[in-house]
Amino acid sequence: MQQSVEMTLGHLRVLDAPLEPPTGDPVDAPLTLEDLYRQHRMRLVRLAILLVDEAPTAEDVVQEAFTGLHRHWSGLRDEAAALGYLRTAVVNGSRSVLRRRKTARGYVPPHQANARSAESLAMLTTEHQAVVIALGQLPPRQREVLVLRYYGGMSEAEIAAATGVSRGTVKSSASRALDALQRMLESS
Repeated sequence: MQQSVEMTLGHLRVLDAPLEPPTGDPVDAPLTLEDLYRQHRMRLVRLAILLVDEAPTAEDVVQEAFTGLHRHWSGLRDEAAALGYLRTAVVNGSRSVLRRRKTARGYVPPHQANARSAESLAMLTTEHQAVVIALGQLPPRQREVLVLRYYGGMSEAEIAAATGVSRGTVKSSASRALDALQRMLESS
């Protein structure tokens, strides 16, 4: 069952694979901010949606990440690092949203379900729907680790850098999260 959860999470990433660069464009040409925005914006929005559960909030988080990158573009030492900066900014922005949300709401009962749009759920198979719903019930750090690992396709080291925790914490969080997902899916 755990392998099935991992495959389903990996499948979400495949469904959202970035488009190939347009033909005729040199692959090694330096990226501009506009290129990054055009090629990665929607993927980053979908990443943020998995972290904050609201499309409009996710769009705001991604827009703030691009705004921050634009402010610091001239000081960027390595343009190849820009995508990593954006991912980290989206994760940190999502964390901030969740902290503000928690503070504003005080306590949210655990039985309250996160509502997703009918369109987003209709596009997923029943198994995928169950995994996405269960993913929303995980603690924030566990959800972040699984989303970045399986949806973002990031390594443990990249996840550790993006989330500001050790690789060991990433490994243990991923293991606990997969076990929790498996239990949730078996009980449903």
